Amino acid sequence: MNYRRFGRTNWQVSEIGHGMWGLVGWTDTDPAGVQKALDKSVELGCNFFDTAWGYGEGKSENILRDLLKKHPNKKLYAASKIPPKNRQWPSRRGFKIEDVFPDDYIFEYVDKSLQNLGVEQIDLMQFHVWEDDWSDHDGWKEAIQKLKQSGKVAAWGISINRWEPANSLQTLKTGLIDSVQVIYNIFDQNPVDELFPLCKELDLGVIARVPFDEGTLTGTFTKETTFPKGDWRNTYFVPENLSSSVEHADALRPLIPPHMNMPEMALRFILSNDHVSTIIPGMRQLKHVESNMACSDGIGLKYDTLVELEKHRWDREPTEWSQ
Repeated sequence: MNYRRFGRTNWQVSEIGHGMWGLVGWTDTDPAGVQKALDKSVELGCNFFDTAWGYGEGKSENILRDLLKKHPNKKLYAASKIPPKNRQWPSRRGFKIEDVFPDDYIFEYVDKSLQNLGVEQIDLMQFHVWEDDWSDHDGWKEAIQKLKQSGKVAAWGISINRWEPANSLQTLKTGLIDSVQVIYNIFDQNPVDELFPLCKELDLGVIARVPFDEGTLTGTFTKETTFPKGDWRNTYFVPENLSSSVEHADALRPLIPPHMNMPEMALRFILSNDHVSTIIPGMRQLKHVESNMACSDGIGLKYDTLVELEKHRWDREPTEWSQ
């Protein structure tokens, strides 16, 4: 496992982290398999774990608590998120911060996460949604500074809405945010335009999420793919999205290097960008942990391949189903 500096925190984090969204609440999740996957992540050198209160209303945080207790002699970084009070993912233009992250609510959910994680300090607490229009409001600024000064939170971040990397720039310029979590993959390359250069200027950690475009960049979906009843992907992969996503993924197949598959190419594309501090693929199965962690070997994609993949940038606008 290779490690990268997480911005001005100076943490050395594994460049492949563990995204914990899918560990609870998904229709085909095996709790025993989840535990094996998490333990294997630690064994292979992963030290960055990203969870949220919204993942099972604290259940995912409880799973991370147990993992931290199981490995007391290893420094594992715990990142969590405050859910929007109005329970709207993603945020929408016009939402008022008083309805999403009021001051007292921020304090309340930091305490909830501290209890769920079983720690005295959360390494990284993030706002689970964000609107840049909130950047000039004093309430959240005062709250996060107090929580940092009290020692309850070491660093603060924002998780940026899908396909809106620029909906954060003014907030980052306040100097109060230590990291950003953003969708970045072969299709979603727009963070390179404005967000990544600003993060470099401000020395912020960058967490790349959704490296496989919710599954299409694994190369396993077809236009006939279906998901179990109750699976959230049924509302995301509506017919027009599934069909277009599969077509975009199929167009990549001629570019997959020899002895490599599409998921590996997708991860190595992201790792080739040194703006990224860590990637957080969701990993519920042992085989996924092993294959994803194996990409952290310092071997990037060839320049010619990167140039060709950059041509597959797919700029999209948020829609009703883009969640």
